Amino acid sequence: METLRDILDAAAQGVFPPADGGTTVVPQPSPRDAGVLAFTAHSVVFTDEDPAWVRETLRTVTEECDALAATMNPRFLTALTDRTGRRTDTVDVMLVGSPLPGRPALALREIADPSHPRVVSSRRRRDDVRVWTTDGGVLVLGRGVAGRLEVAVEVDGAVRHRGLGRALVRAARQLADEPVWAQVSAGNARSMRAFQAAGYRPVGSEVLLQRKMPVCPSE
Repeated sequence: METLRDILDAAAQGVFPPADGGTTVVPQPSPRDAGVLAFTAHSVVFTDEDPAWVRETLRTVTEECDALAATMNPRFLTALTDRTGRRTDTVDVMLVGSPLPGRPALALREIADPSHPRVVSSRRRRDDVRVWTTDGGVLVLGRGVAGRLEVAVEVDGAVRHRGLGRALVRAARQLADEPVWAQVSAGNARSMRAFQAAGYRPVGSEVLLQRKMPVCPSE
């Protein structure tokens, strides 16, 4: 049976699910990760919920919208979050970059500081997180959805518009020996340009279903 990792590995090599308007339902790769991927005219739902429920819900949604957009339709995503007891943030663009030879041009220093907001966010979503800093920026690599290698960066406001974001995400490709994945909000045009300028290719969109954080009891 094809797994989510199989699908992602193929997409990283430019081989995508058939553009047939269909939806593939696969099990979650871990208790943490559930969600929806949309490629050209084909979607992948990764969840431990009953595939029959997924397909029936999609059928209901497609009665009122374009079938090709059904998995990213708010009605379906709301039904999926209600069913799973999870929440979503944004619809992100998936990008992937192949590893690059050579050493990063930036002077990077690896750290183990858990307090930086970008590090805190990454450790909620990823395993085996590693962090590097440089003047004005932070680079994070970690194992995210289905164990894929994911990058996140942060650039200080005072040094933006100088190409540092592009240099950081390019450095991630030089630090890796496998494809590097990124998730960028569709409205974040600045970040999208930086990733594309550094050689990352858009391959689809995704919505991750995150487990709800427990509410701390009041004192």
